[in-house]
Amino acid sequence: MNNQVTFFLPIRKGSQRVKNKNTRTFAGIEGGLVRLKLEQLLKSTRIDQIVLSTNDEVSMEIAKNLDSSESKIKVVPRPEELCLDITSLSELIKYVPTIIKKGHILWGHATTPFATAEVYDQVVDQYFNQIKNGYDSLITILELQNFILNKEAKIINYEHSEGKWPRTQDLPVLYEVNHAVFMTSRVIYLNNLDRIGSKPYLFTQNKIESFDIDWEEDFLIAEAIYDKLYRN
Repeated sequence: MNNQVTFFLPIRKGSQRVKNKNTRTFAGIEGGLVRLKLEQLLKSTRIDQIVLSTNDEVSMEIAKNLDSSESKIKVVPRPEELCLDITSLSELIKYVPTIIKKGHILWGHATTPFATAEVYDQVVDQYFNQIKNGYDSLITILELQNFILNKEAKIINYEHSEGKWPRTQDLPVLYEVNHAVFMTSRVIYLNNLDRIGSKPYLFTQNKIESFDIDWEEDFLIAEAIYDKLYRN
């Protein structure tokens, strides 16, 4: 088995919800989330190669400044038809094994700034341990244990007895995909046309590690967290 681990980092130019969220200055870091994520990945001891798939020239320049020889970061210009607002995730998944030719693929995002090198190393080690136990992939998740309603205000995750609210700690645990890591082999990509297999291992992360920037307020909150916990 080829145990090479390649990190697939998709970056698309432009953002509908948060303007230039990947490359605008983040918590004083010039180059923003892309620079921070690439620096984290370069510190990882378990990731062999980083594939930056992008149509964004600014991201390409950041990557080249960090690794001019492309010894670890490989910049792959992404076709414009895979960078459209209407491009489906399925199309991008099919594209990945055409640019990553072997081993195992760790798909992650620049918008998870608190998934650090140490976190990725833990994830990779756990992935290979769980492969031995019969799992074929890994997803990072956040445990969710709270009152969940649908749009009709109907409770959907437990039976509501008349006049009785259970303690939240007694509710069934649900799992929210936090988008920090999807990991499986290239073979699964080819055979299943998916970035996870049929038996994924659920890797629990805390709220900070799970933080994903999707809206403008997320960006501001993430900057505050970074300043508090990570600024030297």
